[in-house]
Amino acid sequence: MLHTVERRGHARDVVEALLDRDVRDRGFFEHQAPLQGLADQLTTPIRAVTIVRDEEHNSWLLRIDNRATGYSRVDQIRREKKDEFERSGSKLTYTSFIAKVVVDCLRRHKVVNASIDGDNIIYRNDINLGIAVALDNGLIVPVVKGAGEKNILGLSKAIQDVADRARAKKLNPEEVHGGTFTITNPGNFGAQFGLPIINQPQVAILGVGTIEKRPVVIDDMIGIRLMGYLTLGYDHRLIDGAVADQFMASLKTKLESFEI
Repeated sequence: MLHTVERRGHARDVVEALLDRDVRDRGFFEHQAPLQGLADQLTTPIRAVTIVRDEEHNSWLLRIDNRATGYSRVDQIRREKKDEFERSGSKLTYTSFIAKVVVDCLRRHKVVNASIDGDNIIYRNDINLGIAVALDNGLIVPVVKGAGEKNILGLSKAIQDVADRARAKKLNPEEVHGGTFTITNPGNFGAQFGLPIINQPQVAILGVGTIEKRPVVIDDMIGIRLMGYLTLGYDHRLIDGAVADQFMASLKTKLESFEI
């Protein structure tokens, strides 16, 4: 289900004193349709001016948020549940945990699951996760449709299924379209973190760095913990830095205190 931003002429009246006629005529003042009970909101004048200036000056709109994340809790659950998941026909990987936490965070931070269509912002109820899969001659991003309705077992099976069929070149055309958010894993090749590029018209992408044991300071003492970097690339026309920070903070907290 889509909730599309529609234009409202009265929004221009609110901010016309702030902008000259050329800017007003660009039509960047949008009304956001309510999303499952959320109140209507108007794009703020500051956001409108930012969009106009970025487009007029051809600014690079990609922004990056990067932070270290502990995987000790996830690793503990993974070792405890690994055999159980395998009996159910699924591999419990770190990607499974990350995907589940991403889904939970996208429900809370809905703008990160949105997209830009021309001058419109589209909010989506469905969460369709793109999972980047490395091939011998490149990379493909199959999509797990309805990821928001799946538990961690369902996500594990779905991710394994599309990844296996991607490598076997057995994906259907519709399975590489319709994603609302993408996860890519440069850590598979040893990179501590990458700078992922947004898969437009999506507005954000998560990069997963290699997960390895590292020395960290805990209560003024040096300890060894399983750590990795998570990197969020996002479109600054729609997502503010504060929203990206909040999304990443939620992601980090949920991973480090994961409950199955």
